[in-house]
Amino acid sequence: MSKQNYIIPIFVPQLGCPHDCVFCNQEEITGIKEQINLKQISERIDDYLATIPRQADRIEVAFYGGSFTGIPQQLQQDLLTVANKRLARGRINGIRLSTRPDYIDSKILDFLKQNNVTAIELGVQSLDNNVLAAAGRGHTREDTLHAVELIKEYNFGLGLQIMPGLPSSSEDSDLATGRGIINLGPEFVRIYPTLVIKNTELARLYQRGVYTPLSLKEAVGSTAKLLNLFRRVNIDVIRIGLQPSESVNQKEILAGPFHPALRQLVESKLLLTKIEEKLKEVSVGDKMRITVHPKDLSNLKGQKNKNFVYLKKEYDINEIRFNLDDTLVRGEVVVDLL
Repeated sequence: MSKQNYIIPIFVPQLGCPHDCVFCNQEEITGIKEQINLKQISERIDDYLATIPRQADRIEVAFYGGSFTGIPQQLQQDLLTVANKRLARGRINGIRLSTRPDYIDSKILDFLKQNNVTAIELGVQSLDNNVLAAAGRGHTREDTLHAVELIKEYNFGLGLQIMPGLPSSSEDSDLATGRGIINLGPEFVRIYPTLVIKNTELARLYQRGVYTPLSLKEAVGSTAKLLNLFRRVNIDVIRIGLQPSESVNQKEILAGPFHPALRQLVESKLLLTKIEEKLKEVSVGDKMRITVHPKDLSNLKGQKNKNFVYLKKEYDINEIRFNLDDTLVRGEVVVDLL
């Protein structure tokens, strides 16, 4: 989202989900080990609002974590009422929530519409039924297709979350999920490469040698391909990877592609791939100039100039110059051989 759009995140414990997904430990992911306190949530929203410029284009309260539409409806009502008080006063512009595909039906959507919910994010994770079964998701591809159809009928904004690297998955199945997501037409997507978090079934599978997580290099490569797929059809990828925080760090993560700047690594990899595709079409000399949008400069270079070092070594290039052009689209690359 742009700098003038703001999300106020409220994390809801896993009260509504009876499933034990192999990767899930909501206490570690959300940092929440206590019951919901409506007064504290109300204060949290107001604390966020105090820091957000009044001229912001859009401000939304977002209920994340757990499965919102699976918690007791009275608690849903209480939480939405807190948000709606700010909506009525014009302090926020919308309410969004995350839930499971199998926790969506017409009755639920009627309730959410009555309570002014504007967008729904579904934890799809995969569109491969074998992968969903291996992950213990408790829902199927067909559940996702049905939920998306209903959400669109009710004109909610739609976001979909996917998790490359789940048990029984492969890069091919993850990319197939990406293409399937495109066909569903969400407004935005989140990509969370699978991490092994302590006190989960996945952690036990990993420790027994039954499950091997993606390496950082593998995750960056496959996620770059997914990002490219979504960008080609103008689907916004609003998040890549769990973000570092007090509750998500190396102390809780046993293995997997956790990196504090995962998105930058992915963006950098995607730019490098595009440059190499262009170099394959020409006879490479010893000098080249690469032009990108100014905001893509750090991604072009890569961490510690990794991309430039690689290109010089791989293609025997002595000098790489860069040029900045703000008329280019973010992610676009122009390569000139000198």
